[in-house]
Amino acid sequence: MKVLVTGGCGFIGSNFIYYMLRTYNDIVITNLDKLTYAGNLENLERAHKDYGPRLTFVKGDILDSKLVSEVMAQKFDVVINFAAESHVDRSIEDSSEFLKTNILGTRTLLEAFRRSGGLFIQISTDEVYGSLGHEGKFTECCPLAPNSPYAASKAAADLLVQAYAHTFNLPVIITRCSNNYGPYQFPEKLIPLMISNAIEGKRLPVYGDGRNVRDWIFVDDHVCAIDLIMRSGKPGQVYNIGGDCEKRNLDLLHELLAEMECQLNLPPQHFHHLITFIADRPGHDLRYAMDFSILAKELNWRPKYSFEEGLKATVAWYIENKSWWTRIKSGEYIHYYDRMYKHRLACV
Repeated sequence: MKVLVTGGCGFIGSNFIYYMLRTYNDIVITNLDKLTYAGNLENLERAHKDYGPRLTFVKGDILDSKLVSEVMAQKFDVVINFAAESHVDRSIEDSSEFLKTNILGTRTLLEAFRRSGGLFIQISTDEVYGSLGHEGKFTECCPLAPNSPYAASKAAADLLVQAYAHTFNLPVIITRCSNNYGPYQFPEKLIPLMISNAIEGKRLPVYGDGRNVRDWIFVDDHVCAIDLIMRSGKPGQVYNIGGDCEKRNLDLLHELLAEMECQLNLPPQHFHHLITFIADRPGHDLRYAMDFSILAKELNWRPKYSFEEGLKATVAWYIENKSWWTRIKSGEYIHYYDRMYKHRLACV
């Protein structure tokens, strides 16, 4: 099987590549990635060393129609679009790159794909559904009601994929997943940000009162679901993927810090003085929760890892790979984060 992965040097994309190469001997992957601030070729250094010719890297932008067409001319069995601008705070500050990459980039891929064939899988997000109240879960039939520029750009991309599928009779599948966590996640996201800040003795910023609820899934469970969908999913279907693990942000942070204190042999509550409540994010969705019963029924998928197992593995990885995230946080990212954090703190 020949697979084209876009955005494979990012968090979920790199974990997917590792999973597929170690699980199957008959798969060959081409990874097209622009290497933006969140795309790190170092993430796949071990994969290139261990799997050699089965993994090819092409540096490029999914907005580059000439390059995308040349790559897709290789006739892949499956094209999986992980490439996206994905941080809500950055989309609030400036949405332009989100509209370009997430919408126009997806359009460029679809144009090339309809000439090359195969199966197209669009990796989307639960955020396209908007916000839930205190009860209920998102199903695939829920209307799209995005509340941030990031979510709106992903919803637009989903609609574009469905429109191309209908107009040009293309085999496409859309997946929408809840909050991921695990190795190689860029440290602007909640869990790696809190781990790295705590180790560095920096404040742990919590939006509002910390009661916003998210549904958490360990990244290995997500990529396993994508694998099943790639091999046995129905073209034209949207599949929700969830962790069946709802947690308030503040409760998650307390569990995370307790796990860190355990692994670092520190006394209980050692990090808790660093927790700092800051002004809430504009338009902050209250709650996400995914109903993945279609995926469970059709493909017999359920999350394998409990939150405790996934959290333990994640904390251990970030402790053991401090040099990885230290290098990242010393670059462009830290200047953005400091600016955002100081602004939110000043608003309290």
